[in-house]
Amino acid sequence: MGSEPMVIPAGLVVLVGPPAAGKTAFVRELIARGSLDPEAVVSSDDIRAELFGGEKADATSDAADARIFDERDRRIADRLATGRIAVAESTNVTPRARARLMAVAGRFGAPVTVLRFPRSEADLLAQNEERQRDDVSAADVSTYAALMAREADGARLRAEGAVRVYDVPGRGQGVTPAEAARRFTFCRR
Repeated sequence: MGSEPMVIPAGLVVLVGPPAAGKTAFVRELIARGSLDPEAVVSSDDIRAELFGGEKADATSDAADARIFDERDRRIADRLATGRIAVAESTNVTPRARARLMAVAGRFGAPVTVLRFPRSEADLLAQNEERQRDDVSAADVSTYAALMAREADGARLRAEGAVRVYDVPGRGQGVTPAEAARRFTFCRR
């Protein structure tokens, strides 16, 4: 990327990266610097917490996942229907997860931009350990990293319907979330 920020048009922005890749830290930095409205971010983790709070057993069932992702899709559709940007913040490393999002965007003729968070497994594992979360194991992180490597390269993402695909740099490139956030500008409409 050059010195000018990448301009992300209004439409659907799909974050693609394993757990601990820095997606949430990146989004927080975008919000903090005023580049992105907090309401634009539709996080499956946040929806899970809203719907289930601390009910861990209920929050991890297949029925819970269906409810969470139905609500995520509804919130994204509400934003896209009015020409606003919507950021899908979840791992989205599988074609199936992305196809669901592409279908929502397609209903509104919204362009899809994918922001990839490619990270080495070692960086992911270190960052996961630093997060001190007990809901994502090292094995989970490794599984998602392998899925991303196998199923989320730029060519595949464009073939699935992404108009733009950008890699968001991170720790492996010596870039902080704040520095990464400065590399992107988001259009409001």
